[in-house]
Amino acid sequence: MASAERQASMNEASARDPHNNNSYGTLVDRPYVPVSLPVLDVHEFNERVIRGYEEGTGDSDLPADLAVARSLVPAGTATLRDFSYVAPEIPVYIRENCTGCMDCVTECPDTAILGKVLSESALNEKLEQVADPATRELFDKQWAKTRKYYEGPQKKGMEGGRFAIIIDPSKCKGCAECVTVCDDQALKMVDKSDQLMEEIRRAHRFFKEVGPTDERYVNDNLLIDIMLKEQAHVYVGGAGSCAGCGEGTALRMMCAITGAKYGNHWGIVAATGCNTVYTSTYPYNPYLVPWTNSLFENAPADAMGVRSRWDQKGWHDKPLWCIGGDGAMFDIGFQSLSRMLASGMNIKVFVLDTQVYSNTGGQASTSSFTGQNTKMSQHGSAVGGKQERRKEIAQIAIMHPRTYVAQTTCAHTNHFYKAVLGALEFDGPAVVTCYTTCQPEHGVGDNMAFDQARLAVDTRAFPLLIYDPRKGDTIRTRLSLQGNPAVKEDWWTNPKTGQVVDFIDFCRSEGRFAKHFDRQGKPSECLLTARQDRLENWHVLQELAGLR
Repeated sequence: MASAERQASMNEASARDPHNNNSYGTLVDRPYVPVSLPVLDVHEFNERVIRGYEEGTGDSDLPADLAVARSLVPAGTATLRDFSYVAPEIPVYIRENCTGCMDCVTECPDTAILGKVLSESALNEKLEQVADPATRELFDKQWAKTRKYYEGPQKKGMEGGRFAIIIDPSKCKGCAECVTVCDDQALKMVDKSDQLMEEIRRAHRFFKEVGPTDERYVNDNLLIDIMLKEQAHVYVGGAGSCAGCGEGTALRMMCAITGAKYGNHWGIVAATGCNTVYTSTYPYNPYLVPWTNSLFENAPADAMGVRSRWDQKGWHDKPLWCIGGDGAMFDIGFQSLSRMLASGMNIKVFVLDTQVYSNTGGQASTSSFTGQNTKMSQHGSAVGGKQERRKEIAQIAIMHPRTYVAQTTCAHTNHFYKAVLGALEFDGPAVVTCYTTCQPEHGVGDNMAFDQARLAVDTRAFPLLIYDPRKGDTIRTRLSLQGNPAVKEDWWTNPKTGQVVDFIDFCRSEGRFAKHFDRQGKPSECLLTARQDRLENWHVLQELAGLR
């Protein structure tokens, strides 16, 4: 039947149907009414909605308006969220020890530490505008003369730059990861007091008012300097994630490198999970780019729809990130992911790999390690945690047609940024899987996301890799294991101790494997099996990369 005849037949049947109460008419004569989204006045939203929630009356007194019905939240509203009541301690900056390495700024999961560089003359000009001498001295103490930004430029004939690290007291949750990653002891945790918090707030306001970093002091060849650029702060903080959340750092870094390259001309489709819960706790949104939350199982399919519409509009070069946890991408959404990769569409996937369904109380996923204690695979007298071997999403993704694939961690900053940049520059589908520590489910301290991610790589629990189809015609030429220690060996030997570091050492450091060690510290047979699984996985990668 021709399409016109079929349409007429459907209309006739609809007209004869006594149960048809469609007030909009038949499929042909029904008028087309475009559905438009309500326009949000951000200032009005902040004054009415944000203020209502800050005062504790928002959920009971505010009306259910059209914006709420559409589940709309303006961009960046989480910048108004205050977490200063969460922790009893806060980090303070010791400028004389600082080298400007930017590790603390990069690794903070909450955008609670910011860095900035100004020329000395520009800073002095700003300080001269401060009338009170004591306040002026307080502000001046925040700006260091580091070798990197002050002495280095002077040797090149430039004016020295003053570097500052500032703590945003409204965003800091006191996880102390910044102190842990600082090898120069330029940060320390101290008890909060009314006087200290007032000084930190005043210093933070001054920091925000002096303007952006002077671009002359930003070395574009040093990827870690990206966080000095204001356009990189696409993830503004204020998300409701746990203190020290490994996912938070990963999202910040992904947003930073994408924002540095594309500004705010890109978007996100996120699968249901921890990442969507802590970034969309109404009325707070930490993103400065448009994003939408799809179901647990179909974010890649949703992203395909968005990509298709963007391409119709001529937005072929506008990046689209599809974000999900290991549950969404390894398990229930795996078919949707596979279909997206097979489509060849220009969509970038970012997997937050915690090896557990954190959002549902710590259930096992196919990303979980053998022997891991989780909900649904608990360690008991008969069965010692999860018995299955871990699924390797990277190897599976590599087998898809012309797909860019990377495994990385936030602790390997240059590798992370290069992996994400490679995905963005690739003219097709890409998958970047990032190891993200979940403190409550892994049984580690709030400050340990960085250390655990690095240990995961050192012990072959989570090897680094980049697979770029543009590098050649064979897997061997496309796959790089650069960044892993001792790439040609089974295990890495720590040069400081002379001890071989393997998967058992990784397990000793986390509570999820604690029951596998007896009183003498001897690992169980199950854990030895898990160790062998990690070694076999490493051997496969070595063979694929041409190293075995």
